[in-house]
Amino acid sequence: MKIVRVAIAGFGGVGRATATLLLARRERYRQVHDADIRLVAVCGSRAGLADPEGLEAGRLEALEPGLSGPAFIEASGADILIEAGPSDFRTGGPGLAYLRSALSAGRDAIVISKGALVHSGPDLRALARSSGAMLKLSGAAAAALPTIDLIEHSLKGCEVLEIEGILNATTNYLLDAMMTEALGFDEALARAQAGGFAEADPRNDTEGWDTAGKLVLIANFGLDAGLTMDDLAVEGIGSVAARDIETWRTQRLVPKLVGSLVRSDGATRAAVGVRTYPMTDPLAHVSGKNKAIRITTDAMGETIAIGSGTEPLATAAAALKDLEYILTARAARATHGSGEER
Repeated sequence: MKIVRVAIAGFGGVGRATATLLLARRERYRQVHDADIRLVAVCGSRAGLADPEGLEAGRLEALEPGLSGPAFIEASGADILIEAGPSDFRTGGPGLAYLRSALSAGRDAIVISKGALVHSGPDLRALARSSGAMLKLSGAAAAALPTIDLIEHSLKGCEVLEIEGILNATTNYLLDAMMTEALGFDEALARAQAGGFAEADPRNDTEGWDTAGKLVLIANFGLDAGLTMDDLAVEGIGSVAARDIETWRTQRLVPKLVGSLVRSDGATRAAVGVRTYPMTDPLAHVSGKNKAIRITTDAMGETIAIGSGTEPLATAAAALKDLEYILTARAARATHGSGEER
């Protein structure tokens, strides 16, 4: 049985959930992938913990100050990095340094935070290609909702013509509450913050930037579109007024914050903004904290996926889906390299 060493950089709620789920699934990895998965290092911004024999769940609460940074992860001997740190698409955030270090060394990487991929996606993809490392990002591209997976696998034989995505759970909840419960924006936001599923500073969500970042990742990693945030027209939901809500109710329309992408004549156009849908449209029924994506293709028509999940568990599971892809690919490489028939 082969030993596979995993490190997690970024140890907030999502990083901890990923570690817990990873350790709980070790028997599955043994049975399905013939792999002994060992969590050899975890770290936050200022503290971490490492053990070459593998960390157990009971030890993850007592991180040691000073154990952090790309060099700490490299010294752990990890084969795979899971990057789950804070996301900042304007600078790449702390994740960018971790990913550059890992990919340049040929270490496979699973990315949960969007910032580094939005900021430096082409550079990181080039690093992965040159070193032979795998770079996976299900957790960053709408987590529990399958997005890039649909394009890369289910719709592989098609040309994607258009994408519409309800990609941000917070704004979907806010618009839903404003429509169904007659709440104002501020009241709906306060309720979401009190419930713990809206950030104290919600502007990345409410101004549309979170949706924009996810759309850029879907476009670039799923379609090789080469978009940047500057290529998108981005509007949020802050300008939605009571009169808009009343008009939509009267017209039986449902508002959604949507990331949209259209491909035609070799060009790709993308935007984020509020769209309204009639009750006959499936996207009108994506309520609360659910997310959805509709992909229109030349040969298979429309494919719609709707998903939700309890956070941070859903994002952790999306990251570990990527781990299983990597384990499968590693096994295939090993078989091919040994000269066995396939």
